[in-house]
Amino acid sequence: MAFSEGLSDTGELTGRGSPFRRGSITGVGTFTGGVMHTLPFLIAEYKVALIAAGAAVMVELFVLAWIRARFFQTSFVRSFAMVTVGGIIIAGVSIGLGAAS
Repeated sequence: MAFSEGLSDTGELTGRGSPFRRGSITGVGTFTGGVMHTLPFLIAEYKVALIAAGAAVMVELFVLAWIRARFFQTSFVRSFAMVTVGGIIIAGVSIGLGAAS
């Protein structure tokens, strides 16, 4: 994702900054988001790991809502609702795919 963001444009057209900066931000964000809810599964007790991962996802959704509210000038409640609904959709698809295999 970071590589594609860096290649998407030079920043002159959109004014979004240099490709290296955008790619770095996207790469760090993607890595952090993926690791935060994956690391709890290193815990040996499955139920504890599941609760810790759920808590990590809730923190991630809160942070995403705050970022959207801060930088996209939307209300926090609306942003939180949007990222929560998106999270629910992703969880539903993941559960469905897991049950199908």
